[in-house]
Amino acid sequence: MNLDKIHNIFFIGIGGIGMSALARYFHTLGKNVAGYDKTPTELTDELMQSGIAIHFEDKIDLIPAAFTVENTLVVITPAVPKAHSQWNYFMERNFEIKKRAEVLGIITKNTFCFAVAGTHGKTTTSSILAHILFQSGVDVTSFLGGIVENYNSNLVGNGKTVTVVEADEFDRSFLHLHPNIACITSMDADHLDIYGDSAAIEASFEEFANKIEDRANLFVTTQLPLEGKTVGVNESANFEAINIRIEKSAYIFDIKTSNQLITDVRFALPGRHNLTNALMAFAMAKTYGVSDEDSKNALASFKGIRRRFSYQIQSEKLVYIDDYAHHPTEINAVRQAVSELYPGQKVLAVFQPHLFSRTKDFVDDFAKSLSAFDSVLLLDIYPARELPMEGITSEWLLSKMTNLYKKVVQKSEVVTEILKSDATVFVSIGAGDIGAMVTSIKKALHEKV
Repeated sequence: MNLDKIHNIFFIGIGGIGMSALARYFHTLGKNVAGYDKTPTELTDELMQSGIAIHFEDKIDLIPAAFTVENTLVVITPAVPKAHSQWNYFMERNFEIKKRAEVLGIITKNTFCFAVAGTHGKTTTSSILAHILFQSGVDVTSFLGGIVENYNSNLVGNGKTVTVVEADEFDRSFLHLHPNIACITSMDADHLDIYGDSAAIEASFEEFANKIEDRANLFVTTQLPLEGKTVGVNESANFEAINIRIEKSAYIFDIKTSNQLITDVRFALPGRHNLTNALMAFAMAKTYGVSDEDSKNALASFKGIRRRFSYQIQSEKLVYIDDYAHHPTEINAVRQAVSELYPGQKVLAVFQPHLFSRTKDFVDDFAKSLSAFDSVLLLDIYPARELPMEGITSEWLLSKMTNLYKKVVQKSEVVTEILKSDATVFVSIGAGDIGAMVTSIKKALHEKV
């Protein structure tokens, strides 16, 4: 398929973080872009302000007339139900319909492609890598799963020769890509509704790894049973982060390779997991040919990603952090970072579980992770693409938690409950629509201070 010959591109699910990056990309190329999404969000607002037409009702007559003729590509997300009227309209008329991952595969096929895979850490690692490459003058376009604070966008750069993409394991999407340099940050069990068991997930990651002809161009953490260059924090690896200290709320560390010591690297994202992500991005950029000095400067200037340990309030009296974590491993990482930065302080977490299937598959792990906080407010499970499952509720999860204070609350009750708390550190966590509550929580806590 020749994308150069396509003029109209219609997105079903345009407000998704990955879909919106593609929409931005085609819009910058001068394509005619429009789309549908279920609900308005800050992201859809930004797309509309840039000139992209979006509607929020699944009605065929809302499809702009220009997109009902030939020379239209329809891009869909797996979250869209098969009964979707607009999707069926295009299918019945034999329009070219592609999944987001397939379109990324077409784009990356004719570029030098960096692919970042892993059940956790994809967005952070790919965003850091994108920032390093762009700041170092590489002719790069990066399609990211988060809004990078430095650019206020999930599309970084407009290069023609190099691409950075998140290699998403959901629905085995990453097997559509054509990577030249890749990394795998983690292979924890997830998406068991797709894979069935952890062995199937690992097999899929192995298949992805085999797409890298030279394993010297594949980077993995030391815990993974895959052949490739290793990265590790305070452990023996091809790229090691050592001599780690905290100065002015940022990590300062050295990077040790087989023949080199790069000293006094500064990186401000909290959490040891983010040190691994930064080290992974550094290693990939170095392999491509970016100088150590350019990479160090970029790491020092990286401001973070919206909803990835994102400070909303940071004062001496009170701290409020928002994070996208939706898996027990990710919640543990948030907790580790909070405890390292604010030892001995009382922490209240507000968590919205994401997907009934994920809650069911990992309920005991979720309970253990959440029980590490002093207090927890649980919202109802965010369904996303799923229908409810009998017995799988936030009340069931709550019953397995051991916190001294724990409670299931409605969204309308969150602010009131937060204001009752004597905690000094507040964390909102989840991948659902809890992100839309951040502004109101922040406002209430400002008044509390």
